[in-house]
Amino acid sequence: MSSIPPAAGRLEPGRPEARPFDAAVPPTGEAIGKAAPPLRGQRPIPRWFGVLVLVSIATIFGANHVAARLAFDHGVDVTTAVAVRSLGTAVFVIVLLRFAGVSLRVPAATLRRGLSIGVLIAVQSWCLYSAVARIPVALALLAFNTFPIMLGLISWMAGGERPARRTLIAMPIALAGLALALDIAGLVAGGTGGTDAAAGAITRDAPPGFAAMLPGVAFALAGSAAFGLALHLIGHWLPAVDGRLRTLMFMVVVAVVASAAAGVGGGFSWPHDAIGWTGLSLLTVLYGSAITTLFVVLPRIGAVNNAAIMNFEPVAALVLGWLVLGQTVGAVQMAGGCIVIGAIVYLSVGRH
Repeated sequence: MSSIPPAAGRLEPGRPEARPFDAAVPPTGEAIGKAAPPLRGQRPIPRWFGVLVLVSIATIFGANHVAARLAFDHGVDVTTAVAVRSLGTAVFVIVLLRFAGVSLRVPAATLRRGLSIGVLIAVQSWCLYSAVARIPVALALLAFNTFPIMLGLISWMAGGERPARRTLIAMPIALAGLALALDIAGLVAGGTGGTDAAAGAITRDAPPGFAAMLPGVAFALAGSAAFGLALHLIGHWLPAVDGRLRTLMFMVVVAVVASAAAGVGGGFSWPHDAIGWTGLSLLTVLYGSAITTLFVVLPRIGAVNNAAIMNFEPVAALVLGWLVLGQTVGAVQMAGGCIVIGAIVYLSVGRH
């Protein structure tokens, strides 16, 4: 979910090889522009270490969503979680920018564009957390991870390049895998989990059926579309802005929008108990620390393809969701998830 610099991806407009469909797929965290241009004088870190660090970061992002579900199950609503997490992230980024000596001043036109994209990120954040609150975390992230396809379709419809052959192969495979993962055909035995009428959350640990998951899936796909549109606009409007500064703009907007929504809706919904406070605290700390680590490490990774590695996030969420929340998915759903991740990796690591 970042605007990847030349060393890590190909979302820069105006470059002959830049294709939205074949662009390196950024991670699923909600801070656009996590990567900053390589810093002069820094040595690239070894590939094996870069891979290890990125897998760890993907795991932390997955843990963030598991912590969010824990908070939701103990009194926190989506709006409160988005507001607190975004404010905490903004503080993390401000400290990082001050430490790096990066100026916070941007031209007025750039600021207006950044703030308008921030509204899209607010929609995306709310939709993704709404999905996490309703369906197993791994499946929510899997549905959301279709955003590279959304980005390609949006870019194409906006007059961009026709999809490459690799994309035409990967897209139907990813969609077929998603259909399996979400059990659209009802293949998972006993997959008829119900939902809490008030919260919309799955009320049993067995894999829920597609009908029960439909609201959560819709939120995840809506978040994917909003994020794809945000990425498209970033590539056209903010290609030269430091990724960390973009992130700060977006997170401030998300925090303001979420706080305003909470005010209109009757205020924040705080945790009912210590477990809820633990979940709310963890989702904020985990997300902020993952972004900060990515800021520091990514400029030194060099040619490491972060896109494919960061798709480990749904896998990490699957394991953590089982360990922490008792969430399970069927064998057919796991196979579908592997197909989706494999198709996205194939889409992101091919020649451009």
